[in-house]
Amino acid sequence: MEVSIRKMGNSQGVLIPKPILAQVGLEGTADLQVRDGVIEIRAVRRNPREGWADDARRLAAQGGDVLVWPEVANEGDSELVW
Repeated sequence: MEVSIRKMGNSQGVLIPKPILAQVGLEGTADLQVRDGVIEIRAVRRNPREGWADDARRLAAQGGDVLVWPEVANEGDSELVW
């Protein structure tokens, strides 16, 4: 697809049609790089567990990390040697 390069303030840019953005999963922000003379625009890849440690600390401080079910024990478990 041929597109026009347009003046945008002090910069220049290309308008990317919405269907193309949807096709590649771009929304909000993107990772922009130049490699071997090619401009690459990719979805930002984030760590899927980003922020989990902070959330776990917050839950622990609020008491939200208690067992939902009480511990289940069998008769004689205390005598087992592991």
